[in-house]
Amino acid sequence: MATHKSALKRVRQTLRRTQVNRRNLSRLRTQIKSLRKTLTSGKADEASKNLKATIALIDASVTKGVIHRNAANRHKSRLTKRVNALRQKAPSAA
Repeated sequence: MATHKSALKRVRQTLRRTQVNRRNLSRLRTQIKSLRKTLTSGKADEASKNLKATIALIDASVTKGVIHRNAANRHKSRLTKRVNALRQKAPSAA
């Protein structure tokens, strides 16, 4: 365990930042899971709304340094592709 005053402060800061990062990452994963669940249910209009919120959260996560920019772009691309495919399928089924 650290004994210097500055090292003790560093430990406190690290613990606090770890909690914040975990909370943000958990929120992001939950939002992505929610969108995927909506996609599997087949509700195109709900998925479109959910996609907008998910992309906003992904972008915020990049800004906060929770995930890498390239990983965020990959998530956004794949999720958007799935929502668009669902939208294409929905009008023909109705």
